[in-house]
Parts: sequence; structure tokens; C-alpha cells
Amino acid sequence: MLPVMLVRLLINREYAKLWLGGAVSMLGDVIFDTTLVLWVGTVIARGQPWAPLAVSGALLAVALPVMLVAPLAGVFVDRWDYRRTMLAFDALRAVLVAMLLPLPFLSLPVPAELVTIYTILVLASVCAQFFNPARFAIIGDLVGDEQRPKASSIAQVTFALTGIIGPPLAAPLLFTVGVQWALALNVVSFVVSFVMVRAIRPPVIARPDRPAAGPGSLWREFRAGLRFFTGSPVLIAVVVTAAIATAGGGSLNALDVFFVSTNLHAGAKWFGFLSMAFGAGSLAGALVTGVLANRLGYSRTYSWGLLLFGVAMLAYARSGQVAVAVVLLFIGGIPVAAVNTVIGPIILRVTPREMVGRVISMLNPLIQVAAVLSIAVSGWLASTGLRGLDARVADVHIGPIDTIYTGGGVLALLGGGWAVFAMRAADQPVPADQPVPVRLATPPAPADPPA
Repeated sequence: MLPVMLVRLLINREYAKLWLGGAVSMLGDVIFDTTLVLWVGTVIARGQPWAPLAVSGALLAVALPVMLVAPLAGVFVDRWDYRRTMLAFDALRAVLVAMLLPLPFLSLPVPAELVTIYTILVLASVCAQFFNPARFAIIGDLVGDEQRPKASSIAQVTFALTGIIGPPLAAPLLFTVGVQWALALNVVSFVVSFVMVRAIRPPVIARPDRPAAGPGSLWREFRAGLRFFTGSPVLIAVVVTAAIATAGGGSLNALDVFFVSTNLHAGAKWFGFLSMAFGAGSLAGALVTGVLANRLGYSRTYSWGLLLFGVAMLAYARSGQVAVAVVLLFIGGIPVAAVNTVIGPIILRVTPREMVGRVISMLNPLIQVAAVLSIAVSGWLASTGLRGLDARVADVHIGPIDTIYTGGGVLALLGGGWAVFAMRAADQPVPADQPVPVRLATPPAPADPPA
């Protein structure tokens, strides 16, 4: 039984179970992802000139289902019972990762090893496109509107902590006890998640009558979700402004390791400190936003967060000392966490329950595309388009990377400026006709589980 203090901290008992299972699973995923990159890059492709391509293939195998499968997966998530969907795809992911356990002992040719790994990664990522929207939607059932910023804040803090704890554990597991132990740990994490989700007793909500599934129903429901998505000013504002800010911030992921040596004139070892500073700022921002979001309002928290991130990025682009850069990245992490914390509550507030799966499954791929394009364009500009840029304007040195960062900051400011006007509806009260969770003594069996 969960301690009373933990339950109070985590809103309610059912959400506490969901959080605990998710936290363990998230930690397992971080260790698995880091170990996989090390395994492919330093063991399977060790010393080979194509090692970076092999690692990129693993990352691509995870990313492709987000863009190709997620939009249609949302239709099925809206059809099926959320809890049963989560259970089914947690179990499937545990089985898929377990299938990798014998691989280190089979002495397969390298191409066969890589194909096996890529195939498992694609299938596991496909499962995630069903599990993640179902988890997002069930939070709307377990957590009331006033508590959703706090729930989102807890999720952001958990994500940041697992990102700090997981990677340092991955390398020792791989190089001291072998890759199979990292794989086994991820399998166990899915089992823990399965057990905790199975223990959840969500409130029962009457679903509206749905047309019987049949030929063409998948596309009909997909088009209905798309019409709702494109017809919602708030959702359009979220996806456009989030994509703009992601495009602006994506340059940091692509170029910051070069910014350290070129603009800050420091050794590569400081790159880790900069990442840690941004992570610490994100932790602080998530904690603060969970408390203040309801007071400030979702729209102001979101738009001000984008504006402040734009200002921090513009200042970071002009920094020339490591100490200043560390402080600015810490400050920049705070509004980014604030934006990430209120996106979920905004979506749940403006989206009917029967559309949540489709909406979140359309939103994520669009932001993913913006991130990929941002990284690609930033890398191209730094390598070719702006390569060799060396100028002075009003005694301020202008180089390629700081120019790209400046453009990213301007994009974030544009997104924040638009959000100021476009996001006002996000602070309107929850519509009175939205279904209200009702706790029954004996919940009926959920309908339409995945096969």
C-alpha cells in the first residue's frame, strides 16, 4: 500500500499508482536507450567507419512510428478502453525487449544483429504510439482540472530526474555486467508498469454512442478527429507555437557542443555542465509551474514561457563565458518546463474525452517533424550556408552558431507573441457538457479492448 504522504503528494491514490509505474518504466527506457546507443556504436559496430550511421539507424527506427503510425493509432485509442490498451501494449513491449536478450549470445553476422535490433525498436515504438495517448487520456479521468497542472509538473520532474539518473547507470551496466542486464532491467520496468496499471481503478465515464466499426470507419473517425483538431483555435495555436519554439530550440541540441568550443572558448568537458544547468532549470520550472499555473492562467503561463525562453536564447547566443552560459541555460530551462507543464492541461481542457487519443496522436508527430527539421537545418546552416561567417556589427562579433541561435530566439519570441492572443480560450472554464467521472462500487467491464 502506498504511504499516505506519497498519495497526498501525488494527488490521489489512483494517480499515484500510475505515476509509480510510469516512473519505473521511464527509468528503464532511459537506461535501455542509452545502453542501446553504446551497444550499437561501441560493441556491434566497434571501429567501423559506418558506426555513426548504425546509431542513426537505431534512432530513426524509434522516430519513424511517431510520424507514420501515431495519427491512426489515436483512432484506436479513442475506441478502446484506456486501461486495457495500456496493459496490452506494456505486455507487448516487455515481450519484444525480452526477445533481444539472447542476441548477444547468438554470434549472428553484424547485419543480422542490426536488422533484429531495428525491427524490435520499430515494433516497440509502434506500441508506444498506442500506450502513450492512452496514458495521457486516462490522466484526464484520474485528475480533475484544477490538479492537472500539478500532475503535469510531477511528470516533468520525473522525466528530468530519470534523464539525470539513467544515463550514468547505462555505461557501467553495459561494460561491467553486459548488455543483457540493461535489457532485462527494461523488461522488468515494463512488468512493474503493467502491475501498477492493472491495480488502477479508474472512474467509469459513460461514452457517447459510436457508429459500429466497419469498412471505412477508421478513416471516417480519423477525419472527424482531424476536423476537430484543425477547427480548434487553441489546438492550432498550441501546435504552431510549439513547433516554432521547437524549431528555435532544436538548434541547441544540434550545435551546443560546437558552441562550447567556438563561442565560449572552453573545453568539451563543459558541455555536460551546460546540459546539467538546463536540466536543473527544467526541474525548478516544473516545480514552480505546478504551483502557480492555476493562478497565472494556462494561456499566460504558456505565452510568457515562450517569450522568456526567446529572451534567454537571445542572451545565450551572445554569451562568451562558461559561467554566464550556465546561468542563462538554467534560466532558459525554467520557462521551457513551464510551457511543457501546461500543454497537457490545455489539451485536456479544450478536447472532448472521445477525441483525446486522436488529438494527442496528431500533435506529437507535428512537433517531432519540427524538431527533426530544426536539427537538420541548423546542421546544414552551420556546415555550409553560414560556414565562415565572421563579422562585427557595432563591435559585436557575429559568427555562424550565434547567428543560428539568434534566429532560434526570434522564432521563440514570435511563437510567444502569437500565443498571447491565440491562447486566451485556454483559460475558459471546462465546458459544462463534458462527461464527469463517476465512481461506481462495481465498475462494469470495459468495452472494445485491443485484440
